[in-house]
Amino acid sequence: MSMAYHPATSDEECIAVIHRALQLGITHLDTSDAYGPHINEKLVGQAVAKQRSKYDIATKFGAAGNAGASGQGMRIRGDRAYVREAVQGSLDRLGVDCIDLFYQHRIDRTVPIEETWSELKELVNEGKVKYLGISEASAEEIRRAHAVHPISACQLEWSIWTRDVEEDIVPTCRKLGIGIVAYSPLGRGFLTGQIKSPDFQENDRRAAWPRYQKEAFEKNLKLVDSVKALADRKGCTLGQLALAWVHAQGEDVFPIPGTKRLKYLEENAAAFFVELTPENKRFLEDTFHQDNVAGERMPEHQKQNSYLGYKKTP
Repeated sequence: MSMAYHPATSDEECIAVIHRALQLGITHLDTSDAYGPHINEKLVGQAVAKQRSKYDIATKFGAAGNAGASGQGMRIRGDRAYVREAVQGSLDRLGVDCIDLFYQHRIDRTVPIEETWSELKELVNEGKVKYLGISEASAEEIRRAHAVHPISACQLEWSIWTRDVEEDIVPTCRKLGIGIVAYSPLGRGFLTGQIKSPDFQENDRRAAWPRYQKEAFEKNLKLVDSVKALADRKGCTLGQLALAWVHAQGEDVFPIPGTKRLKYLEENAAAFFVELTPENKRFLEDTFHQDNVAGERMPEHQKQNSYLGYKKTP
């Protein structure tokens, strides 16, 4: 389910999306205790209750408190006590005995990452968690955590208009054999071409983010419009074109577009079958080159909680 974007959707429709995903062969569900907070985990738990064994559930911890639409209320915690408290809370809300993939959502840079991951390792040994993941971590933090316990997945923002992770983080993951999970592969909906105005609802997080401010919005919209002809030639939507680019980055890359609507779920699933030639990829990469994209990918107050704000931890 999309977080902090779009009008609210009924629980019934959201559950129908999850059930339809299974019919389409999509078995991996990604959530977090921060989404809602807690509401999304409860919804996922309700949706999978009668067929738990058919789904792989990933959730996250570390972004404590109610972040609000702006994200400014987020408190980052990675201390041992909180790790244990968080996993039990997620188990209870999801209604499961074991979490398939448990991510450190954001890095607490007041706590040595080795301490956080030692506790996570204990959770694996106790059978509460199968696999561990990390999100928005720097290359050094990934290496340090991986030295304590193998990281199975690294979640990062990666799309045709957000590619700075290719410099250091993606190569680090590949060297260590870590799967890459690309979140916001549709640029929080912008790359679908469906958003025509920067006038978002008050509770929509994008209203405060640099790329969606009026001047940047108009410049970026021209980039999206400029690749529509390619989508038309491919017989696909702009969103499918953007997802196809992410799929083309390698078999170790797994995009996780969020949606609350059945029609967009089916559209996103069909993107797997859109094939891009090397020339198509170059055209998209040239069009959305970082020098052409207006605005940072997140506000300043969010950077400090991402790899963009990395400073050596204790």
